[in-house]
Amino acid sequence: MTTTPLATRADRARWRVPPRHVPVLATLALLLVMYGIGVSQYRAFSNVQVVFNIFIDNGFLLVVAVGMTFVILTGGIDLSVGSVVAMTAMVSASLLRDGLHPALVLLIALLIGPILGFAMGCVIHFFDIQPFIVTLAGMFFARGMCTWISATSVPITDGFWTSAAQSRIRLGENFVTVSVLIALAVVAVAAFTLAYTRLGRDVYAIGGNPQSALLMGLPVGRTRIAVYTISGLCSAIGGILLSFYTLSGAPLIAVGMELDVIAAVVIGGTLLTGGSGYVFGTVLGVLVLGVIQTLITFDGTLNSWWTKIVIGGLLFAFILLQRLVGIRTK
Repeated sequence: MTTTPLATRADRARWRVPPRHVPVLATLALLLVMYGIGVSQYRAFSNVQVVFNIFIDNGFLLVVAVGMTFVILTGGIDLSVGSVVAMTAMVSASLLRDGLHPALVLLIALLIGPILGFAMGCVIHFFDIQPFIVTLAGMFFARGMCTWISATSVPITDGFWTSAAQSRIRLGENFVTVSVLIALAVVAVAAFTLAYTRLGRDVYAIGGNPQSALLMGLPVGRTRIAVYTISGLCSAIGGILLSFYTLSGAPLIAVGMELDVIAAVVIGGTLLTGGSGYVFGTVLGVLVLGVIQTLITFDGTLNSWWTKIVIGGLLFAFILLQRLVGIRTK
């Protein structure tokens, strides 16, 4: 009978991948494979500007997904994000059309999301109502406000807005927009908050086991309200970035964005039940969605609905992967 040396066991344990990292690594591997397929099929796909364009086209989605990451980490959900994005863009376009100073418009627009998010968080906590129902009500309210502001699209012609929308930050022969820099700044702040602050630790603890977190004396209610406020703030920022991208506000803009955001977060490795996930994984999830859209655009023969079909398949696959990882760790 032979025994395994202790040193060998220690080496194996050192190189074993923690189960919570498996979904994120799977997303990274998927992203690399998809990018490799694009490079092998289309010569122009290897251009660095193609990667930058993915960030440019999805900067607003990335910001909203960061806010959703906080919510899902606590085991909640926020269905109002797409409508809040649209309402922020509509309010911005309407106020700019009326001649309000852009700085004041920015301030008002940035307050819309957090106020609604705070209100929904308070209702969820104090009245003990499921987040799905509360945020669904928030979604209808925000979308209704969009139509109340204007039933048609409102163009933005303000000088500051158009300048911010059209500005280019040169990186050698390539470029990014101001929206990309803002999105990356939001990602950096969110990653730091989750990794190194008390709020971040409370978010993970509540998502892992809210009853245990409550018994430990953690501020469960305050943290839940905070994450919905953060999600609202990110939605407001996303709405401003979307208004930069389209230079307009429309009542039906960003319809279904909440589903894309949830898909990006889940594909990025965040558990729907909460307690496990990373902002870096969310970034990868958004990039996966962007690469899918770019591949379909480069192909030119596929309908845009193939994006939804592929995303649906990936979502099923990653939910199953999360389930399998959860079973192995029990």
